[in-house]
Amino acid sequence: MSAQQIFTCAPLGALLRYSDGKPKPPARFTKRLAAWQRSNGCGRLVRKDPGRSGANGNSFPATITLHEGDFSSAGVILVVMHRTYSVASELKFEIAELPRPGMVRVVQIFGDTTELLHLAESQEAAELWLAKNPYHLARFEVVEDATPPEPAMALAA
Repeated sequence: MSAQQIFTCAPLGALLRYSDGKPKPPARFTKRLAAWQRSNGCGRLVRKDPGRSGANGNSFPATITLHEGDFSSAGVILVVMHRTYSVASELKFEIAELPRPGMVRVVQIFGDTTELLHLAESQEAAELWLAKNPYHLARFEVVEDATPPEPAMALAA
């Protein structure tokens, strides 16, 4: 799937794999391996940002943002790793896992963008997470149906 199809079809909370299609280099080529790892990996879809036009005539394309992991020390998260891709990205994406029905998304809305803060197994777990991690504008969304629309149908609409 293209990044545009992911933007159109994939729900927030979906686990995505992305790849540039090139084979993984041997471990002894550390620089090549590091470059390959930047273009091949997986992450959870946490934001879909629609494109917009700037005040000076510039336009910004729609983007998707993936949460790739947290770096922590002594139980404290120090760095949150997010990667943002334009819908025009050359990378190929695939949906590895969809949120299961009954799971609860903790989301925050910024204008016309919704950001996934946490994906919980249940309403109780979501409320507990939010109590420990207060966000002023957070709300809950229960996952109803985890089946995304077909990419060809979604693009035609």
